[in-house]
Amino acid sequence: MVLLVVLLSTGAVQHQPWWQQGLLVGYELLAGAALGLAVGFVGAWALRRAALPAAGLYPLAAVGLTVLAFAAGTLAHASGFLAVYTAGVVLGNARLPHRYAILGFADGLAWLAQIGLFVLLGLLVSPSRLGTAVLPGLIIGAALVLLARPISVILSVTPFRLRWREQAFLSWAGLRGAVPIVLATIPLSEGVPGARFLFDVVFVLVVVFTLVQGSTLPPLARWLRVTDLGQATELLVESAPLERMRADLLRVEVPPGSRLNGVYLDELRLPLGAAVTLVLRDGNGFVPEMKTRLRHGDSLLIVTTVEVRDAAEDRLHAVSRYGRLARWRMQRPSAWRS
Repeated sequence: MVLLVVLLSTGAVQHQPWWQQGLLVGYELLAGAALGLAVGFVGAWALRRAALPAAGLYPLAAVGLTVLAFAAGTLAHASGFLAVYTAGVVLGNARLPHRYAILGFADGLAWLAQIGLFVLLGLLVSPSRLGTAVLPGLIIGAALVLLARPISVILSVTPFRLRWREQAFLSWAGLRGAVPIVLATIPLSEGVPGARFLFDVVFVLVVVFTLVQGSTLPPLARWLRVTDLGQATELLVESAPLERMRADLLRVEVPPGSRLNGVYLDELRLPLGAAVTLVLRDGNGFVPEMKTRLRHGDSLLIVTTVEVRDAAEDRLHAVSRYGRLARWRMQRPSAWRS
């Protein structure tokens, strides 16, 4: 979408044949995705093996990798936006040291960026011009909600056999806010005729979609019954490297709904080289025994060697999902891995 807006805004489509533009877009997408994947996988590999002097440097390193992905894409005349996206997806799903600190930092940075975009939107819009943009904005918004989004959702997710309730929710929960703002600034910066009016229309769309759609998503989800209130919260596993010992320290939070509740310590059956060294319960820490029974809200400290760390995390996630049946499930990893 960004590439198409840039091509239309710069007028490049008028100076080059369509097939050449198609090849250019294909190259930018493929090269951007490849560079993002390369930076993501190499960066995740390096962060898992690096012992940075401070825990706060890991979030900065992760953000720096995304900047590197954008810079590499730009230098290669590829899509820097797609490079950042793919690198972020890889890093966000990788098992990194201090992973939840990295995710929290990235979430806060994303909020700061969105606040900056909305401030920019307010500075570029003049209230005296909004009167002429209200009616076109409402008509375009209605067409997007009632026609464009449902059709695009049906075409995109029908092969995945999603239920009609889920398709209806996806059709209503479209993208709002940051993306249209960024796209609207491109023709404005290029001086395209009518770009100012287009920006005013985008402002009306952002305000209407944010107020109307944003406030109706929770009740709509309950009415369509697409929520799963009984689903267990994801097991939180935070890791910190112990470089000199060639080991990792895992901090595990037992969330509500986890089937770790009621499991005895010896039933965890962690791999050789991993051991639960401390349990924090109701504000009190104690060294557990093999007959210690886990409860919701417990915090565990687990020391594991680098070689068995992944196996230990897999085992913890399996027990959190299936409880005592995890030993049988572990023999069929394809049944539960996501």
